[in-house]
Amino acid sequence: MKPDVGPKNIGLIGLGLMGRPMGMNLIKAGYALTVWNRSASRAEELVAAGARLAKSPEEVAAASDFLLTMVSDPPAIEEVLWGPGGAMQALKRGSIYMDSSTISPALARKIAAACAERGVRFLDAPVTGGDWGAKKGELLFMIGGDAETVKEAEPIIGVMGKKWFHLGPHGAGQTIKLAMNLILALQVDALAEALALVTRAGIQGEKLVEVLQSSMARSGVLDVKAPNLLKGEYVPSFPLRLMHKDLGLALDLANQLGVKGAAKEDLDYSAVMKFWKK
Repeated sequence: MKPDVGPKNIGLIGLGLMGRPMGMNLIKAGYALTVWNRSASRAEELVAAGARLAKSPEEVAAASDFLLTMVSDPPAIEEVLWGPGGAMQALKRGSIYMDSSTISPALARKIAAACAERGVRFLDAPVTGGDWGAKKGELLFMIGGDAETVKEAEPIIGVMGKKWFHLGPHGAGQTIKLAMNLILALQVDALAEALALVTRAGIQGEKLVEVLQSSMARSGVLDVKAPNLLKGEYVPSFPLRLMHKDLGLALDLANQLGVKGAAKEDLDYSAVMKFWKK
């Protein structure tokens, strides 16, 4: 079925763990999809489903009313946009470009400025939900940019995601994503260490999870990660190198903003005690 609203021709650059299933959902929704990936073999599944494989990012951009990028890190997005055969030079005036990679807010604003010079509307829209969410079309998008552009992009976003938040101007989506991944990384680390603690003490890990699920510590991380940890199964869903990258970006942002680790003398212990007494 052909979509009856929004841009019809979509370009997708980046066909990794997340990009491929996002692209497949776009094809299933009836969009004409042009794709490119540094390793062309990763495009085979999408091409078999009806996508057209381009020879360069530039060719993808030239064919698209709506361009989506989903690549691994800041150097990758800069190469895709401004490297040889880069997409930026071919973006159509009046088109929408949405980047769902996780990069720095500063780079998102740099891209937005470059797009504005070409009359292109830009959204920084990183996602969460894992590859399982990408496959089901149930990702969550965190979006920075113009509200009117978000509105126009919603039919496409809705094919890939179950929920999206317009969080503010360019860079806002990336800022929220880095803050969220900082929390998720700490949660997974804490869960792993806590399970190691109780099992070394001779107590079943399931007991800890049972209590956590009924307490203030309950979280979506427990639903997704605890079953695998308890079985000793570590099914890849997000590369460790990318989480390391995201934490590095969060630390860089904190340093730029002057956010430091709280010194002991700066902590308001009276406020903390009041909170726990409630």
